[in-house]
Amino acid sequence: MEGNTRQFSEYAVIRSLRRFRDKYFSSAGKLEDDLTTVADTDAEDMPCFLDVLPVNVQFLIMTLLSPPDICRLGATSCYWRDVVRDPLLWRYFLQRDMPQWSSIDHMSMPQLQYLAGPLCSENDKIYLDEVEDGDQGKEPKHDYMAEYLKVCPAHRQRWRPLRPPYEAVASFLQSLVLSSEPRYAMFGPGMEQLDVSLVTRLMHSPDILPVAVAGIPPRQINGIGSGISFMYNNQYKFNILTLYSTNRAERERARVEQRNLSSKLFTFGGMDQSGYPVFSPTPQVQEVCQAVDGFIYVANAEPGRGEGELEGAQIQAMLSPAWGLSSRPLLVLSCVSRVERDTVMATSLASSSTSTGPRASWRTPCVEVAHRLGLPQLPNPWMVQDIVAESLSGLLDGVSWLLKCSGVRLQQQLAD
Repeated sequence: MEGNTRQFSEYAVIRSLRRFRDKYFSSAGKLEDDLTTVADTDAEDMPCFLDVLPVNVQFLIMTLLSPPDICRLGATSCYWRDVVRDPLLWRYFLQRDMPQWSSIDHMSMPQLQYLAGPLCSENDKIYLDEVEDGDQGKEPKHDYMAEYLKVCPAHRQRWRPLRPPYEAVASFLQSLVLSSEPRYAMFGPGMEQLDVSLVTRLMHSPDILPVAVAGIPPRQINGIGSGISFMYNNQYKFNILTLYSTNRAERERARVEQRNLSSKLFTFGGMDQSGYPVFSPTPQVQEVCQAVDGFIYVANAEPGRGEGELEGAQIQAMLSPAWGLSSRPLLVLSCVSRVERDTVMATSLASSSTSTGPRASWRTPCVEVAHRLGLPQLPNPWMVQDIVAESLSGLLDGVSWLLKCSGVRLQQQLAD
């Protein structure tokens, strides 16, 4: 079924490109069938060889190029400038590549409502028909090219708008009052449900995040969790306060039985008028929320896990303005236990063929995690970062973002 959908998507893009090329080159079909025509054409009027290739070949070439290369291709001629801005082409790239991206944040979250339907929706068909009828001034319903370049991690930073001056001043003032060791509350089912303990790996990975103080320092708040101090890049100290849903015996039993626990960090307050669950942190947890500089939520990104609205409601309860400023950041670690060797090989082969099937089979994409947790509705800055508990791959990228959002001024060479 997925293969048929992908094939239909490619057909829709090729159809769109063919419509445009037929409109641009009235003799394009003849050039495809009889390339000798090109040799008889004056050099000034002759389209380049790439222009007269069959449209499906042109599309194949573009699928093998990176976004910057596609933009460079668009700078070669007026024809390619318009081709590479085809809305269906970039919508296809968005649907194809989003499951591969390892991070997403509050500045780059795509508008998923524009991607929920089939590739060639009614709005897209209307747009194509209007272009075919000669209404070249008609704009597409959504700028998928700008959306792609805004969301893609490799090109996200250069498309970011400049921060307003007041935000720069606020960040500077925050850095002046920030303690030398910012503290973060870490909670979430990914701490408890995975076969590989993320907290244990953090405690025993000095090559990635060395523990700043030997053992566990006595930094408890009413017996809830324990503060562990780490060093980022051997220069920046920060503290993580772990909040578990219940005691170790109950967590281990639930992990073996693969069932979800009722968290003792929250009290259930019923449903609101829209049927959304409402939670409130317990008094001890409220004290933790008031004492920290940000939050780390460990989500279980293994397929079939996650409770959607329940998790989102608990995150909203923890980040409620009643316990602190809404400027405090939230880092979501989208975590899986490990990556099996055969999965790595399959994913490598899939990357070369631009297929996203194998990745989707072993990890929930970070964009889906953000949507599942309702993060776009939060006023706080947030980021979802894919990590693997066994290797801690991706963790430092998330920690770097978290420290910078907390006002820590990282040296440029270390932050990059």
